[in-house]
Amino acid sequence: MEKSTGSHDSSLEEEREVTPSTDVNGVTEHHEDGPTEQEGEEVVLTGCGASACCNPQRGLYRFIGLLFMCFLSFGSYFCYDTPGALQDHIKEDMEVNTTQFASLYSLYSWPNVVLCFIGGFLIDRIFGIRWGTIIFSSLVTLGQFIYSLGGIVDQFWLMQFGRFVFGIGGESLAVAQNIYTVSWFKGKELNTVFGLLLSMARVGSTVNFLTMIPIYNWVNNFADGYRTLGISLMLAGITCVFSLACAIILGLLDKRRSEVLRLDSAKSGEKVRLSDVLSFPLSFWLLSIICVSYYVAIFPFIGLAKVFFMRKFDLDDTTSNAVSSIVYIISAFASPLMGFVVDRTGRNILWVFIAVIFSLGCHAMLTFTFINPFIPMSILGLAYSLLASALWPMVSLIIPEHQLGTAYGMMQSVQNLGLALISMLAGLIVDKKGYLVLEIFYMVWLCDICWRHRCEVLKQQVQHCLKIVINVSTVLLGMPNQSFKILIFNHYLSSS
Repeated sequence: MEKSTGSHDSSLEEEREVTPSTDVNGVTEHHEDGPTEQEGEEVVLTGCGASACCNPQRGLYRFIGLLFMCFLSFGSYFCYDTPGALQDHIKEDMEVNTTQFASLYSLYSWPNVVLCFIGGFLIDRIFGIRWGTIIFSSLVTLGQFIYSLGGIVDQFWLMQFGRFVFGIGGESLAVAQNIYTVSWFKGKELNTVFGLLLSMARVGSTVNFLTMIPIYNWVNNFADGYRTLGISLMLAGITCVFSLACAIILGLLDKRRSEVLRLDSAKSGEKVRLSDVLSFPLSFWLLSIICVSYYVAIFPFIGLAKVFFMRKFDLDDTTSNAVSSIVYIISAFASPLMGFVVDRTGRNILWVFIAVIFSLGCHAMLTFTFINPFIPMSILGLAYSLLASALWPMVSLIIPEHQLGTAYGMMQSVQNLGLALISMLAGLIVDKKGYLVLEIFYMVWLCDICWRHRCEVLKQQVQHCLKIVINVSTVLLGMPNQSFKILIFNHYLSSS
């Protein structure tokens, strides 16, 4: 290879014409005659745009973006569990039974059986991540205020409709948050960031359980009955407005990031089709089954747990809410730590299995013992944090980035189908058979995960043993290693 001389380099530089131009964002670009790179070319920032908080090339900018990502779902998670926090008051003020009350959760999930998948596809193909996030956050806010209005005018059907609209936006907003996360942080401690997002989302749920009863009691000083309920839910909707503001600001940050770094995180060069879902690997569908089997033993349980704790452990109203919220409190602190551990150790599938085993033990303790419920619920919070931090990032490892919206949408669609059915069934079981049968029902779901996970681990062990056999056989038979792998190993993988 020939080396260029210094004089030759200087003569080339003299022949080039460099014309700087500065855009409104404070980005100065040097345009040169001749070929230029469209992506990855250095961009010089000047003025305020060069400061750490305004420069997408600096870590502080990503940290600011992460802050707004964390609060994208704060309002959604805060308002999602308002029925659980006000379970007795809703049933009394609106004069409904447990099955009707449980519909406030199932109606959240039902639209997402289809619309969550469609929402992910719309983000990938039509809206883009920025507008998609704003649109779905607006639906969450609208649904919460319709839900509140139903309480104010004493119309339970309107409350149900509000939860339906709330659900249309809620899970699709979670899909958008996941896409933002992968776009900004893939290859940069992704498990830790997912854990932090989960942590902040669960802060919303925790604050809900700790504040809704005091808010209800305060509103009860100047209102009564169903009006107290409706006004309390209306005040809760302020958190959705806050999250909508975060969605707008994050969209502006992402737009600037794309312009400065010469990449478009909102679009992909690949064409996304609905039929792409048929090409998703078997491992993706296994992840979806594990997700729904685990989550149906967590969220419907927390939604109905308040009365369970009051009846079995003789706790008062406030303490029961505190016990129900301990899962969210623990996960708020533990999720980033669990994500960090998974990042450093790998082995996501093993951590998922450990989380399921501990969750099964927690449900067994709540069912068959009278141990202080704070203990098993605290362990359940740790297990939930571990599973979520290890499970959700695995999707980005097996699905191409341009299909992530569709993949996350499909995964949450499967999850919401399970949650919709199990929420209704859980309320029916409580009305007909009681909480003991309900707990055994949840344990059956967790056992199902253990069985499916065991099959996957067995397959991995067989593949590992086969690799050893291949290496040994290669030496003994004197065959070329690569040709033997093609002959035996790839054939096994295709057949399995």
